Amino acid sequence: MEPPVIDPSAAAARIETTERALKLRLRQQEILSELGVVALQGPPFPELIEKTVRLTAEGLEAEFCKVLEYQPADQNFLVRAGVGWDEGIIGKATVGADTRSPAGFAFKTGRPVISNQLGAEDRFRTPELLVQHGIHRAMNVILQGDQTPYGVLEVDSRSKGEFSEHDLAFLQGAANILGMAIERQRMECNLKTALDRQQLLLKELNHRVKNSFQLVTSLLRLQAGSTKDSNVRRLLDDASSRISAIARAHERLYLTDSVDVIDIGAYLSAVCLDLDEVAAQCQIHVDAPAGIEMAVDRAIPLVLLVAELITNAAKHAYAGSGANPIWVTLSGSDANQVIVSVRDEGVGLPADFELKEQKSLGMRIISAFAQQLGAEIDAYGRRPGAEFIVKVPIFSGG
Repeated sequence: MEPPVIDPSAAAARIETTERALKLRLRQQEILSELGVVALQGPPFPELIEKTVRLTAEGLEAEFCKVLEYQPADQNFLVRAGVGWDEGIIGKATVGADTRSPAGFAFKTGRPVISNQLGAEDRFRTPELLVQHGIHRAMNVILQGDQTPYGVLEVDSRSKGEFSEHDLAFLQGAANILGMAIERQRMECNLKTALDRQQLLLKELNHRVKNSFQLVTSLLRLQAGSTKDSNVRRLLDDASSRISAIARAHERLYLTDSVDVIDIGAYLSAVCLDLDEVAAQCQIHVDAPAGIEMAVDRAIPLVLLVAELITNAAKHAYAGSGANPIWVTLSGSDANQVIVSVRDEGVGLPADFELKEQKSLGMRIISAFAQQLGAEIDAYGRRPGAEFIVKVPIFSGG
């Protein structure tokens, strides 16, 4: 019996398809990590949902995505945010919320919906909005909070391909992160209205935020444990470590009596001591004098920026285990500026290193926090090692 003839071109096509699918899955995990960090930074809600629909569409290689907000009085959905839609749709167009529409079914039952051939569907009618835009396939998942559901996250495409269960898992992950952010904003509004004392407001809010961090971390660890791909697992573990660092930074606020300001030296020292999980092979030496006060909403992104620099040094500066030192130094240059230095004695920086040109997720997070603070950040090659120096105005706009 002769062996089967293998078509080289077909084999090459299958390999290319597999590689492309793997790259897409990796990008999807990066997007979930990025969305988690963005959501926990607490940006304005319109900015958050706009970024969510844009990144979700990118992660699914789809032309359209939208957030549908349920309108109880009218028993329908309002297109609150979206990408790809014609002018005049966002904030104005509505979609039916009954179970005969894909979005309505997902909302009413809590079950996700994949419709790969809307024109041939006998379960649902195709909403007129989708017909007008030539949509061929769609996915819908509920945006669920601790209390009442907010609405639906939907992704749509004109192409004839098919959404898979992997795509649905990514969409559900994005919806979970956005749903927690929505619920957090609801809690903030309710607490600010109901509580008389601001100290109680802050403690309750931090408790809820801590629970949200734990939920996001659990979701990422669950996904890491279910994948056999080492690259995906590494990305998920990195994201989980980052969110744990954010949770610890927030938890440290419970120990302070002040609502508005915090001693940045004491706070930075405490957070650095909490980084044993991500810098287990390093020894962190902190020189941060007490007495410099900073607004809490500026202190948090500053210590998170420093935590990310420490994490980068622990991961990239040193090749092996041992007492690898990292120095963190805080000083005040004048009445409205502090300077933070993070230095190591590792392998140093590449000769052509340009901070603004770095595209890794870690450096993008560092740049985002620096931009949020109006800070200047510079990188210097040392002999040995490297040093990052951050100059931060104590007051916003300073």
